[in-house]
Amino acid sequence: MVHIYRHGSEAFLDRQPLYQVEVAMGYLYAPAFAVLYVPLLKLGPYLGNILWHMLGFSVLTIAAMRQVRKLRGEEQTWLLSLGLFLALPVALAALRNGQATILLTGACWFLTLSTLEGRRAESFFWAMLAIIAKPTAIIMLLLTGALRPRLIPVLVLAVLVVLAIPYGFASSDYVNAQYHDFFRLLTSMTVDPTGPFVPADFTAPFMRFGIPISEFDATIVRVVAGLLTLWLVLQLDRRLDANISGLAIFLSAAFYMCVFNPRVEQNTYAMVAVPAGLSIALLWREKGAVAMCWFLAAFLFVTGLTSANLQLHDLFHPWFRPISVSVIACVLVGWFWTQDRQKVPAAGAVAHG
Repeated sequence: MVHIYRHGSEAFLDRQPLYQVEVAMGYLYAPAFAVLYVPLLKLGPYLGNILWHMLGFSVLTIAAMRQVRKLRGEEQTWLLSLGLFLALPVALAALRNGQATILLTGACWFLTLSTLEGRRAESFFWAMLAIIAKPTAIIMLLLTGALRPRLIPVLVLAVLVVLAIPYGFASSDYVNAQYHDFFRLLTSMTVDPTGPFVPADFTAPFMRFGIPISEFDATIVRVVAGLLTLWLVLQLDRRLDANISGLAIFLSAAFYMCVFNPRVEQNTYAMVAVPAGLSIALLWREKGAVAMCWFLAAFLFVTGLTSANLQLHDLFHPWFRPISVSVIACVLVGWFWTQDRQKVPAAGAVAHG
């Protein structure tokens, strides 16, 4: 994937088109991504690639660490270690390829926590980084804006700044042409299985088993799922203690962005893997539902092993991950739903006592 980012920056420096609108493949990121990747391009393919991998990995890991600190209680190191271990098989390919999904996940996680805490400057920064990493971050901006309406101006400003960045490095005519293609590209992505892109969203199992879903029907499902997700995160914010609400909300949002995003590939599921792994570890720490913990842990771990070799990949791609992740996420969100504000502080008091 890194070669696509390098190609985008090289095209921007040469004032060449960034996008292939007809095939909707190749460079699919905002023009600001091409601008901000230029320093890594100039460092060369070796050092630049190392720093890019380190950036994504560091942001995601630190976001998970911040979440674990908010969970409080004992065994925080154990929580983090087990959560990352369970998530590793699903996230490994995206980490190895240096995909922007890793940076997107960390930025969106930080954005969720910063928004819930009402931190304006942090929310502005992480909203910018998330949009730059991938345009699909707009889903997270909409959810966080609904959670904290007073931060909507900050989130809007972050989007405007990202849109304005390329104008500081190229002529307005060139940048305007790139934005024209960019927005055409965003509206041209469909569930058409005959194209070069193979979607791995909720439509994949239906496609695999010979029950194709029309683009119109898929859009209806996405809209309904989006409204349900919005309602869910608002309820979780109201019902849960602040210590765990961020994890539950981000897990719900990441699940939607993976399963109901029309531009999902198999490695995109790295976004939901780490919050799911931490949620399983948290459930395990509560000393209850041991059989359910083992089931969820094994299911998440084995899900990442379905691409261990070519034969398994051909058998399970792309239909299995949307099913397995849906099962895992729904069970975990259901468990979060049962944790009210009275139960969580009591558990925390025992842990600290």
